Amino acid sequence: MKICFLAGASSIHTVRWVNAMSERGHKVYLITMHQLGPDVINPNAKIYNLKIPAPTGYYFNYIIVRSLINQIKPDILHAHYASGYGTLGRLSGFHPYILSVWGSDVYDFPLKSPVHRKIIVRNLRAADWLCSTSHVMKDQTLSLFPTPNISVIPFGIDTRKFNKISDQRPDKEEIVVGTVKTLAPKYGIDILIRAFALARESMIKGNYKDAAKLRLLIVGGGPDETKLKNLARELNIADITTFCGKVPHEEVPKYLNSMDIYVAVSRYESESFGVAIIEASACGLPVIVSDVGGLPEVVVANKTGLIVWREDVSGTAEAIIKLVRDRDLREQMGLNGRLHVQENYEWSKNVSQMEEVYAKVIRMKR
Repeated sequence: MKICFLAGASSIHTVRWVNAMSERGHKVYLITMHQLGPDVINPNAKIYNLKIPAPTGYYFNYIIVRSLINQIKPDILHAHYASGYGTLGRLSGFHPYILSVWGSDVYDFPLKSPVHRKIIVRNLRAADWLCSTSHVMKDQTLSLFPTPNISVIPFGIDTRKFNKISDQRPDKEEIVVGTVKTLAPKYGIDILIRAFALARESMIKGNYKDAAKLRLLIVGGGPDETKLKNLARELNIADITTFCGKVPHEEVPKYLNSMDIYVAVSRYESESFGVAIIEASACGLPVIVSDVGGLPEVVVANKTGLIVWREDVSGTAEAIIKLVRDRDLREQMGLNGRLHVQENYEWSKNVSQMEEVYAKVIRMKR
């Protein structure tokens, strides 16, 4: 089938959908306003770069988008992100048309003003079918626009790539707490840093020998990088904290395999699905997550990980201490987590689910 995506090329989520459909033998086209990031798009996919940048481009590019779609003549149009590319998708007037919601587009954007809410509702209404990565985000979407035409398709992972490998660390005695996230306020990296420092301090005061083994690993780049490095210095943990910066997605399994505990304590509901969490679980790591958005949805509490209250530094520190002190618990949660991901979030199954939605919507519009 001929699939045309309207989405940001800079996002690994876009890259993975484009590559997956290309690898399945579909003819794939990507229309985008964003430059490709460090991740590679399948050479069989055709990319069209729009000249007018976001955010005005979400409106003013619609004439060229219509022209491109007329040239491509796709079987289906699939826009990702309801507030931006969803506007372009609506203005294109093309059908069959699927719109995937991502998070802040249905959580944060509608709250900015009545006008913003109206834009989102119009964009949702224009689609023939809606897709969400989590049940909690599906409910949020339905609160804006009730419709039976919506599917939950997780953004799963390839468990062949995300797997536990033998420990390659020079110092196998270290206990590494880590995360792989964008360094922005939404993702609560500051909460992790404070909790790690508090956990270490508590363990030192309690004369726990493992306190000296603790290390913190932060993988990712973003606007808060300098601020977070300064925070680590203020809390006297800079010498045991490593900031790796942004890495290509293909390298993420290597970094996850250098960790013992994974922490994702985001602070906003728009954290709609925990891709990074299931990547960590697939690598055999116990996880600690906050109770926001779709994060608890991908964790089996006390079996694959621990769930803490949002913005709860002391609670997160207690969870870190619990896992640091109990190696057997860490290993059992890691084993449980990988099985949970294999059963529920295998990427090949998710791609097949999306193909089924495509076929259904194409049949509907004939």
